[in-house]
Amino acid sequence: MTAKNIRYCRLIRQYICFIVLSLGLAVALLQPAQGQTLPLQDLSEVNVDELSDAQVRQFVMQAQESGLSVQELEQAALQRGMPPGQISKLRERIDQLGLAAASASRSKTDTGPATEFSRGFGQDTAGYTNPASRFNRIALAFRNLTPEIFGQQLFNNPNLTFAPDLNLPTPAGYQLGPGDELNIDIYGYSDVTHQVRVSPDGFIRIPNLGPIQVNGLSIEEARSRIRTQLTKIYGSIRSGETSVQITLSDIRSIRVTIIGEANLPGTYTISSLATAFNALYASGGPNESGSFRDIEVIRNNEVIAHIDIYDFLIRGANAANVRLQDQDVIKINPYQTRVQIKGEVKRPAIFEALPGETLARLLEFAGGFTQDAYTGRIVVVRNANGQKSIADVAAGQYDSFELQLGDVYTVDEILDRYTNRIQITGAVFRPGTYALEPGITVKQLIEKAAGLREDAFLNRANIYRVGENLEPRLLSFDLGGVMSGSAADIPLQREDSLHIASRFDLREEYHVIISGAVQQPDTFAYSGNMNLEALIVMAGGFTEAATPNRVEISRRVRNADPEAANPATAQIYSFDINRDLSSSPEAADFALQPFDQVFVRVEPGYEVQKNISVEGEVLYPGTYSTANKNDRISDIIERAGGLLPDAYVEGAVLIRKEEMDVEAKLELEELKAKQRQNQLAAGGAAGSLDTSKDQLMIDSLEQAIASKRPNLVNIDLEAILESPGSKHDLIAQEGDVIRIPRLLQTVKVGGEVLYPKTVRFEKGISFKRYVSQAGGFGQDALKRRAYVVYANGGVRSTRKFLFFNNYPKVKPGSELVVPLKAETNKLSAQEVVGITSGVASLTALIITIVNSIK
Repeated sequence: MTAKNIRYCRLIRQYICFIVLSLGLAVALLQPAQGQTLPLQDLSEVNVDELSDAQVRQFVMQAQESGLSVQELEQAALQRGMPPGQISKLRERIDQLGLAAASASRSKTDTGPATEFSRGFGQDTAGYTNPASRFNRIALAFRNLTPEIFGQQLFNNPNLTFAPDLNLPTPAGYQLGPGDELNIDIYGYSDVTHQVRVSPDGFIRIPNLGPIQVNGLSIEEARSRIRTQLTKIYGSIRSGETSVQITLSDIRSIRVTIIGEANLPGTYTISSLATAFNALYASGGPNESGSFRDIEVIRNNEVIAHIDIYDFLIRGANAANVRLQDQDVIKINPYQTRVQIKGEVKRPAIFEALPGETLARLLEFAGGFTQDAYTGRIVVVRNANGQKSIADVAAGQYDSFELQLGDVYTVDEILDRYTNRIQITGAVFRPGTYALEPGITVKQLIEKAAGLREDAFLNRANIYRVGENLEPRLLSFDLGGVMSGSAADIPLQREDSLHIASRFDLREEYHVIISGAVQQPDTFAYSGNMNLEALIVMAGGFTEAATPNRVEISRRVRNADPEAANPATAQIYSFDINRDLSSSPEAADFALQPFDQVFVRVEPGYEVQKNISVEGEVLYPGTYSTANKNDRISDIIERAGGLLPDAYVEGAVLIRKEEMDVEAKLELEELKAKQRQNQLAAGGAAGSLDTSKDQLMIDSLEQAIASKRPNLVNIDLEAILESPGSKHDLIAQEGDVIRIPRLLQTVKVGGEVLYPKTVRFEKGISFKRYVSQAGGFGQDALKRRAYVVYANGGVRSTRKFLFFNNYPKVKPGSELVVPLKAETNKLSAQEVVGITSGVASLTALIITIVNSIK
């Protein structure tokens, strides 16, 4: 091997080593640090029914910060042992609170703020996602589904940092140490400033002075010693002509160690002003097994402080939050006793108990009872001899009942039941709930409700009563008799509900209907003394097409003879009234009755203009009104000035709007009538639920009708102009559009061809030649079904003659369409073998039968 090759090999090895090291470094940067992630929670005991709405919202909020959707969190919940039934309930709760859409819209990239467990350990690598941070946020989300350990929120709250305030004056008891920086300002006869830092051996050095020992001195002691030393070179300090000011300009860092049951135990470098709470917060606080009430601060192998975090959380006491020194140790001991309290307390959670603490102390931790709590008894489930036991703790035992490990206390809600409630509803002035007073009767309750309304139905009223065995009972009585005194008054009992009906509730809603040639045909609520002219005014008056001398009223028949051969089905009244609705004696004296239907006829011979549009190559394109009912296409073309020289007659087309079919029209009118009746039943409230549903259906049907495509009618304009009035010359209708294009020069080829495109029209070119210009037929082309759509909307398909395809003629503006063959399922090899075997067996059987006959 030559020297050049050896050099190349070395370079290649160096390059490979560089790549491997780079990859290793990248993996190390992206790999979550051990100890910075939380363990998987056990969700097997989660009961979604016991979760509050606030807990579910907090769960979704934490889930959004984790960058996962609700569906992905469901998978994570399964991994943590959450039962599928509880996951379904949780999904329903999220949907009910309207939180699913917000969660689904979140990005799946972890771009949220750093979690509380990553503070103090540096920032994530720029541009990358920290898996530990993401994992911890998922863990925090699931913590909202499990009972909260009281005190954990203190270390999970991003709005609380316990960071020491470095802008405060130096505390009087602050002890100097290596790394502190002092600012010595000398002014007066002498003006000089020194900034000195305490050396690792505890000295500071000032020019022209020897080293000064300050390690372990308080800031006041250090000031006195430095001032004394400075008088050796600044004699005017003694006389006061020169002053000295000594301040702490920069503080040192110290290292403390957190051991025991911490979320992130280890050694931390923190400010020398930091306290025990600062260090605990940096470590994430106690873990699942850690105590919040038995934390020790150890200095020089001696315990100098015991920290009970509950003192801070419950009473705000901060005496045990001592300032730390270098090499201090904080030990978080395991908890000894934890109990849970749930139900109607202000802070349901898991609490830690010290020996001798009672249920009353637990209630203090939980903030006391809520307003709906039943305070007379608390149920406790506790462990006893390898199994569970239940005990009832009366209110008098709260101060003496001691807490034990694993206790679960439940505070029940007061009953949704009243000891003295009665109700009155219906036709009274003040319906509602009233107190059951001794001896109260029906009449007295009505008087309390401010009396009966004028529309009260006096013949009958009902009392809905609950029997002794909770069986519902109904008492019906003569209300008028009770109120007049002719019938005995009825004493009321607890939970009685008195309902007094209105006369209007006991009859069909009265209305009248007007239709025909009025401005606003509709259904109107019936009013007493309503006459025909008043109803027409309510409907907006006559239209121009109305004939006032032909107004009919249809009235229900209430006494028809059912045995008659041709019984009457309605009473018909006809009136001749004035167009200006001035007084007409006959109509004014005729009072309408409920359910009457009024029909206003249209004036015979009244016609509305019918407009037809002419577009394209005519002399005067535009909109034309038909002069006669039987005006035809040729008449409209003639009025439009005839065709221009460039008009392509064979491409002319008639666009005719489809008329609304009869069924759709009837359905639309029925829906509108139903809506009007529902509005009347709701007292004219157009926004009621029923009328809103009706409006949605009406809008849907009208949109479906409006979206119908216009009907394209192919016409032979050349034959129409040659023979006006012939069968080709159609009668024009309202909304017709006659479109006459210019001479077209292209042909469109589409469908199952290799390259669908538009090509230039050439006279005499066949169908297949045009297809070949589009690349030819595709592999799945159904040639015998190919067809041509002409510019005027006509269609001509391919005809079959013997074994040959007779393709249609192509004209300018045509579209050639080659359809696709229908998909067929090819027989598999097994099916072919099966069919062949069956045919062979059948053939052998036939031969056998024939031979036997011979």
